[in-house]
Amino acid sequence: MVEVSGCRLSHVFGTLKGYRRRSLIGELYPAIHPDNETTVEGVVYQNVPDWAFDRLDRFEGELYERQPVNIELNRGGVLPVETYVIKEAFLNLLDHTDWDFNDFIANGKASLQQR
Repeated sequence: MVEVSGCRLSHVFGTLKGYRRRSLIGELYPAIHPDNETTVEGVVYQNVPDWAFDRLDRFEGELYERQPVNIELNRGGVLPVETYVIKEAFLNLLDHTDWDFNDFIANGKASLQQR
């Protein structure tokens, strides 16, 4: 996260209900989109400064928009946050498979960091 945001951030783990994380066709990174039947497990970065959001917005680019969501924290409670959701106009770029974090770490992270 430091490479993209420009700062070191604390984090917690949580679940985003009503969304699905899928692979993008021909890409190493995922996208999330609304889906009432599924959930997304992930990391929530805390206390992101405004200037870091500017960097994140540029990094995410035109495919995504930042949206407010509620995360159920693994330690209990609900936290309102913002996340990047693929825009409806780009849903056709999604693969039919769910994105696999462990596969990304084993096979894709290093090549993405070299871009």
